[in-house]
Amino acid sequence: MTSELLLAWISAAITFGTVIMFGSIGETLNEKCGGLNLGTPGVMMLGGIASLAGAFFYENSVSNPNPVLCVIISLLCCIIVSALAGLLYGFLTITLRANQNVTGLTLTIFGTGVANFFGGSLVKLSGGVGQINVAATSKAFKAMLPVLSDKLGVISKIFFSYGWLTYVVLIMAFAMQYFFSRTRTGLNLRAIGENPATADAAGINVTVYKYAASCIGSAIAGIGGLFYVMDYVKGTWANDSGIEALGWLAVALVIFTSWKPKNATWGAYLFGFCYWVYLYVPSGISAFLMKIFKVSKSTYMQNLYKMIPYLVTIVVLIMVSSHKKRENQAPASLGVSYFREDR
Repeated sequence: MTSELLLAWISAAITFGTVIMFGSIGETLNEKCGGLNLGTPGVMMLGGIASLAGAFFYENSVSNPNPVLCVIISLLCCIIVSALAGLLYGFLTITLRANQNVTGLTLTIFGTGVANFFGGSLVKLSGGVGQINVAATSKAFKAMLPVLSDKLGVISKIFFSYGWLTYVVLIMAFAMQYFFSRTRTGLNLRAIGENPATADAAGINVTVYKYAASCIGSAIAGIGGLFYVMDYVKGTWANDSGIEALGWLAVALVIFTSWKPKNATWGAYLFGFCYWVYLYVPSGISAFLMKIFKVSKSTYMQNLYKMIPYLVTIVVLIMVSSHKKRENQAPASLGVSYFREDR
């Protein structure tokens, strides 16, 4: 493999890893409080289309868009819509005590449908596919850190050639880890995830914590959709379910990292590498594997390669379950509705 191909693979892995990491951190926050939100892919879709719509209408209403306002408007639209999706999930599962699995899957279907509907509408308003004009907003999000940008050659390309949100999510992952392990609020949240009845008896407001975790976690996950839209597809809408696919990887990453946000800082990039392996694996290896699996078309091998992130997650889940270390297990009340009357 040439150095150019390797650099391209690293760049693609980090870009997709950033999207996955946002979704994983948001979902981890929700799951630590006992909420299993399988609607994360739909929330990320809603966050992506909301940011695009906000930027689109702002940029088309002024002659000279301000980059700072572009970032603020798109971020606010993304966070508000994603948080509202989390609020809807919370109302159904916390207040109405609906089944969390069914509610989450429904939210994914709903979010995907709504996002693609409005995405198609924006495409028509702008004149066709690829004509959505939010270049100023996309450029603002793709702005690189002004640190050794042109002085380190290959090292600069590997570490400093990405949009600033790539570095924000790394800080967010470690901050979330600190929040869970070192702050009173984080410990209260974890207590609710383990045993909400005991936390309630200790005077912790279970309902408030669960709603806050659902809304804030969804808002963080939604930024992953924004990053995909503004950075990867450069400020347009791609009706290819790419965000949804990465959303499911984000949910899988929560298990892969054993509910520890700090592990997402490397796990997300590993998933990114696995996601793109089918494009960069040497042709000789593919030909050899095609003979072993008796596959006649290269597209079949691509589908096998795309299974790798999920297979890795299954292997890690088996390993974690076999060790039976409590700190690596899911919160005890994950996916279980809390009935205060049963306390």
